[in-house]
Amino acid sequence: MKKLVKGNEAVVIGALVAGCDAYYGYPITPASEIAHAASEYFLPLGKVFVQAECETGAINMVFGSASSGLRVMTASSGPGISLKMEGVSYLAGAQLPCVIVDVQRVGPGLGNIGPEQGDYFQVVKGGGHGDYRCIVLAPSSVEETYHMTIEAFDLADKWRTPVFILTDATLGQMMEPIDIRQEKIHRAEKPWAVTATPESNENLVTSIYLDFDDMENYINFLHDKYRQITETEAKAEVYGADVPDIVLTGYGITGRMLRSAVDKLNEIGIDATLIRPQTLWPFPTDVYRKIVKPGVPVLSVELSRGQFIEDVRLALPNNKVKWYGRVGGHLPELNELVNQAELCLKEAAND
Repeated sequence: MKKLVKGNEAVVIGALVAGCDAYYGYPITPASEIAHAASEYFLPLGKVFVQAECETGAINMVFGSASSGLRVMTASSGPGISLKMEGVSYLAGAQLPCVIVDVQRVGPGLGNIGPEQGDYFQVVKGGGHGDYRCIVLAPSSVEETYHMTIEAFDLADKWRTPVFILTDATLGQMMEPIDIRQEKIHRAEKPWAVTATPESNENLVTSIYLDFDDMENYINFLHDKYRQITETEAKAEVYGADVPDIVLTGYGITGRMLRSAVDKLNEIGIDATLIRPQTLWPFPTDVYRKIVKPGVPVLSVELSRGQFIEDVRLALPNNKVKWYGRVGGHLPELNELVNQAELCLKEAAND
């Protein structure tokens, strides 16, 4: 079935197709349609929907439901995600699977409700306390938002970890068709969950180990899991020339815009390639190193003053990586991106 929906609504439909049992949230622009759609769709289907008293309450409700083995989701935007971060650390520390959607808006502080990508550090690097990681997916269309939401629940169950979907005000508010159908999902058994059965009486969901050796062993166990995630789950879209003169890279809505810039550059005789990470953590370092040969210039584009570019530079230590971005709610124009790519090539030739 085809349905024309906003990206925010696609999140809710994807969650229901994935078998999400409960949604806890608090509205905030430009993510409010997620809560609105969840309130409309969840209750008639016998699912749990609660508008919590605040973002902190919502993330702790997620902790409780995830502990009982339910598939559970919450969503917010910049300031609300900040308020959830203590709970995210607890979820990661207790190995509780859940899905968290961040529809990015302009910051810092209250900022405005325009599109930006300034939450990269907070979400990808971990905005809560402690030594943990979360899987982070980055869609670039409404259709991909729908499919990545389904995938997020499977990944959360598979690895017993929170999974973020990182979108922005443009992707959340734009309308595109999605193809809704029955999808194959992988709902893991959860023998560790605390349920209303005698078998779960001895189960303990916790992140506290008062013995230093026990705590060290547990943190090392978590990071062994993170290593396995890095080895198996990183992915990116590659589009354009097989042997590029220049590589353009960006995620989410900027990655989508860069696809058009690659087409335009190829039309005017410049062999260009796009690398668009679909996972921001784990970062698809191997894809970058396979595609980008030493010496090939790279233009990294983002809607922030330089967060995503740090991971691109770590992946490509032998290449000159140039930053370009817009902030405040602005999106770059196509000609702007093409001009920046030509400037990047010119600077590389003069080095």
